[in-house]
Amino acid sequence: MTEKALRLGTRRSRLAMAQSGQVADAVSQVTGRPVELVEITTYGDTSREHLAQIGGTGVFVTALRDALLRGEVDFAVHSLKDLPTSQPEELVLAAVPVREDPRDVIVARDALKFTDLPRGARIGTGSPRRMAQLNAYARAHGLDIETVPIRGNVDTRIGYVRDGGLDAVVLAAAGLNRIGRGEEVTDFLSVDTVLPAPGQGALAVECPADRAELIAALAELDDPFTRVAVTAERSLLAALEAGCSAPVGALADLPPYAAPFERGNPHADGQIVKEMRLRGVVGTTDGSRMVQLSTTGPVPETHDQATTLGRQLAAEMLAQGAAGLMGERAQ
Repeated sequence: MTEKALRLGTRRSRLAMAQSGQVADAVSQVTGRPVELVEITTYGDTSREHLAQIGGTGVFVTALRDALLRGEVDFAVHSLKDLPTSQPEELVLAAVPVREDPRDVIVARDALKFTDLPRGARIGTGSPRRMAQLNAYARAHGLDIETVPIRGNVDTRIGYVRDGGLDAVVLAAAGLNRIGRGEEVTDFLSVDTVLPAPGQGALAVECPADRAELIAALAELDDPFTRVAVTAERSLLAALEAGCSAPVGALADLPPYAAPFERGNPHADGQIVKEMRLRGVVGTTDGSRMVQLSTTGPVPETHDQATTLGRQLAAEMLAQGAAGLMGERAQ
């Protein structure tokens, strides 16, 4: 007799379905059970307002979590950067798989690189974090650009470029890679130019806290380094008391620090990695004021160590005026 299929809750977007399908295949291999995708519409999918206006944090997550708590699905897959930093007691983050490339990318007309865009170039993004860092870079390097707030799926955003309404749009490398459209990237933005959102490129596999057998099975997908890295990033975000729509960037990475994600999975090549660097940035969306700091230390071995690292860097950033910059944005 065939075992009953596990039900995986997912958003309906093409990207969500693609990444959930990848997790479903991995879970099937681990458990020997079929996995069916259950499509759930979230408020973030139906609202046309910009994320900062509808609250940002949780708008893509709440409906999935409600379905878990009602028992309509067995587990759910989220883009980790969309998760609120507080974890409900009734649910557990059972796995954080190996992270995809966390960088942001440009899709521009005429295959242009970011620094080759013409004066007055209009660059679309729905992220205050990207706006802040792009505008700060432009100010520092004498570039003349205009950041334009946009929303929509990948097709909609790239369509603004194809139709001539925008010169370029900024997207996440991970999302384009997961839906097989990485070849449309015209430029990768170095993390030295634009730090990604905390948790960007990583997935979160969540299930009810009382499903011990399922938790153990899903844990087979967990990548220890990715988990401590995103834990440090998200604890920084939490300590800043900022949501996922705030102009906050963070990345925990490994040596060598130059474009580490161009090397594939940096912790699966046999080398012993002992050091991790955590960087954080907060800025006003016009790029006029920024607080950017980093700290380097031993790779955390526990959740608590990773959390402490993020909180310590956040405290340093707050001492440098980070809270004032986020407040300035909201005025």
